[in-house]
Amino acid sequence: MITAVHVLNGPNLNLLGLREPEIYGHETLAGIEARLAAVCKARGVELHFRQSNHEGELVTWIQDAGLAGEPVILNAGGYSHTSIAIHDAIKGARTRVIEVHLSNIHARESFRHISLISPVAYGVILGFGAASYDLALEALLSAQVD
Repeated sequence: MITAVHVLNGPNLNLLGLREPEIYGHETLAGIEARLAAVCKARGVELHFRQSNHEGELVTWIQDAGLAGEPVILNAGGYSHTSIAIHDAIKGARTRVIEVHLSNIHARESFRHISLISPVAYGVILGFGAASYDLALEALLSAQVD
């Protein structure tokens, strides 16, 4: 049974609601956090919600979640396409990670079509805006698969 979920957000996600709203929408990261916190509270699950513009910090948080045996919802932002370190952290952490993207990365610039996270992710949810986080949380809480 899941007792805690880590939602980890990468670079520039602190600018949600301001940065390119035509692509990423108008909802803020704080709004997403509040919505997920309400769902987690109702289900008796602890929520660890974090954002960093620093790759190493994301790696440490993934490792911490793995050591605790807790799943991760990860929006690695631009690091999804470039970070072997995050890829390796997910493999090493041996915990379920759901990769999330607000936009459909396959309908955007060609450099966004490849994700280094997807091959090591438990699942991928993309293109549903801020609702991508809700879908990922529900997938984790309902799957209960080791």
